[in-house]
Amino acid sequence: MRELFAPLRTETAYQQVCELIEEKILGRALHPGDALPTETELARQFAVNRSTVREALRALESRGLVTRAPGSKRLRVARPAAAAVADGVSRALVLHQITFLQVWEAMMLLEPELAALAARRRSATQLAALEQTALALADEPALPAEEAVEHTVRFFSLLGEACGNHALEIAAEPLTRLLRPTLSRMIDEVPQARQRIAGAQRRLLAALGRRDAVQAREWMIKHIRDFRRGYELAGIALDARVETAAASR
Repeated sequence: MRELFAPLRTETAYQQVCELIEEKILGRALHPGDALPTETELARQFAVNRSTVREALRALESRGLVTRAPGSKRLRVARPAAAAVADGVSRALVLHQITFLQVWEAMMLLEPELAALAARRRSATQLAALEQTALALADEPALPAEEAVEHTVRFFSLLGEACGNHALEIAAEPLTRLLRPTLSRMIDEVPQARQRIAGAQRRLLAALGRRDAVQAREWMIKHIRDFRRGYELAGIALDARVETAAASR
């Protein structure tokens, strides 16, 4: 017999308020930059307590959907940054028990095309930011592994911003974050790792400076392949499952 009724919703009131506001944001009834009604007004409209509204707004802030300007009490609709989205995606990838080999294969598909787009579309400001990040690694050959990892991951993030494609940027960011644990170990155990990363970044920057998409793609392919070689030299098992995003920071 066909069921006539759906199970009752068991979410708490704050979860329902959160979902309803999120629906308005995702449905474009509220746009980035729009101010939300005050807590008092939201409580009136939803017929709930202000404490319920406050909890819902905290949940929306944690998702990057609303933000508060420094010194302001008013929340506004925000566009989640790639970093905020990446945290959630990284956790999801961990739960799917993916391996570092799978991360590497995904990067081999994404990063070369992302680099080619960045060569065509990067701004002068974006190129300068990439150069500054690369110099920090190249000028300090004895940089501690954790700091070297930060500069390496930041280079990838800035390249994602420069490609001018938010879908690619958001897709690539969680992958580079998941490299952190093994990248730190590889840099520690392979003496030439810092030099080879810095060299690849230097050649990528040269291609970006010339807006040479072909060379940018080719050097990114070599760069990602070099990561795998470094892992092998460091004795890191590529079939090992990735760690949690929290453990990688």
